[in-house]
Amino acid sequence: MTITTHQTTPYAGQKPGTSGLRKKVRVFAQPGYAENFIQAVFDVVERAPGSTLVIGGDGRYHNRTVIQQAIRMAAANGYGQVLVGQGGILSTPAASNVIRRYKASGGLILSASHNPGGPDEDFGIKYNIANGGPAPEGVTESIYARTQTIDRWLAVDADDIDLDTCGSVDVGGCQVSVIDPVADYADLMETLFDFAAIRAAVADGLTMAFDAMHAVTGPYATEILEKRLGFAPGTVRHGVPLEDFGGHHPDPNMVHAKALFDTMFGPDAPDFGAASDGDGDRNLIVGKGRFITPSDSLAMLAANAHLAPGYARGLAGIARSMPTSAAADRVAEALGIPAYETPTGWKFFGNLLDAGMATICGEESAGTGSDHVREKDGLWAVLLWLNILAVRKISVDELAREHWAKYGRNYYARHDYEGLPTEQADALIAALNGKLASLPGQSFGPLTVAAADSFSYLDPVDGSTSANQGLRVLFEGGSRIVFRLSGTGTEGATLRVYLERYEPADGYLDRETSDMLADLIAAADAVAGIVAHTGRTAPDVIT
Repeated sequence: MTITTHQTTPYAGQKPGTSGLRKKVRVFAQPGYAENFIQAVFDVVERAPGSTLVIGGDGRYHNRTVIQQAIRMAAANGYGQVLVGQGGILSTPAASNVIRRYKASGGLILSASHNPGGPDEDFGIKYNIANGGPAPEGVTESIYARTQTIDRWLAVDADDIDLDTCGSVDVGGCQVSVIDPVADYADLMETLFDFAAIRAAVADGLTMAFDAMHAVTGPYATEILEKRLGFAPGTVRHGVPLEDFGGHHPDPNMVHAKALFDTMFGPDAPDFGAASDGDGDRNLIVGKGRFITPSDSLAMLAANAHLAPGYARGLAGIARSMPTSAAADRVAEALGIPAYETPTGWKFFGNLLDAGMATICGEESAGTGSDHVREKDGLWAVLLWLNILAVRKISVDELAREHWAKYGRNYYARHDYEGLPTEQADALIAALNGKLASLPGQSFGPLTVAAADSFSYLDPVDGSTSANQGLRVLFEGGSRIVFRLSGTGTEGATLRVYLERYEPADGYLDRETSDMLADLIAAADAVAGIVAHTGRTAPDVIT
């Protein structure tokens, strides 16, 4: 085995965000850019000699190039085994499962999630630790620190391997195994859900449409929905993963999954509609004529999870990110279990899941999951919905109405202002942060501010504190607005404005969301000066 030491110098800005390091492909394609970051990971993460590393991605442009180099670097850095998904493919939840199942020391997931792909689009790398979850802040900070001082990266001299054929090959003394990316994950799903009940419902006429958005979940959905559960061929749309996602944006929302929405609100709609994103960790749920927000989906799944065999024991607790609506809190209260409010980022759920304090977790950004892995899981949410519908013999619309009649409804929306100049976005947040203390008691239209703060989280497991996780403006009566800059983009800044109004069970439960949030929308600009700071008079995306 010949190990070559490649001299290098640091690249600025290799700071992992909420879900790893994300930049444009042209940035990652710079000589040594990806290598610097991967070597920084290998230099700081804890692992025993000869450990196993998992590598996979969402199939986007540049994945194969980086995977081949990562294999050579893993061999040079003392890994004894590398498990890589066939074709370089592993959905993010499937990668988490592989790490856990094969007791790997961690894994590299090559994805920019719901961001677009292609030569001129986005790429990303994140590191997941041995529990299968995203690296915690302490690890990502250490990785970033190393990127600022790195002076060399290591690789063995070896040819590219065949990523398209399952099997094992020796690379510089490291055993590299190309594995079926779907089988382990599909088998896990069969242990959690009542596939027999779902198959029976399909035989009785249950229909669905699943949009894989030419992203990673196509093969998973085809295997599970069509082959194992018996949905008709063609149920999975856009099921072949493409390097550029067919030129589309693989974000499962009303804007980018418009064709699915048109189908589900059309005259010949199937009973159930769903979609997933670039790397398979997000989900969209829509019934015949009824869209379910991710916040409501989390609450409804938690309220009915006991109907699935994997959750018949009940839930230890429910966790949600702070910007996610409080709908799940009401379910937790009714079930007599804890509800946890964490910062945005799935890594914050990991401690709760590992400690057995929570069973189901969710984020308003279309991520929902449970303790079966340590990532959000798009197909998992779809299958739990199918399990519930099959057992209860109820439509999505009927389930939603019943839920709201019991718990009330949290009207909710997120307004995204994308591609803002960073200095504009930072100035807006700084100005708002400076006036938080003076907001209580002020009125904006019919709304009066009860409290305002910058959200800080004290981890109940390890005692760590995460500050500055979003600015909250809370109004009398339970409404609120949250302002936060996103860490998932690759250029400029994205301002996210979260709007929430609670309507009790005896209130208006089936009104247009935009109408119910109109006062909050006006208050958001009045409080934060969005138009004044950015010049934007409307958000780019509403979800």
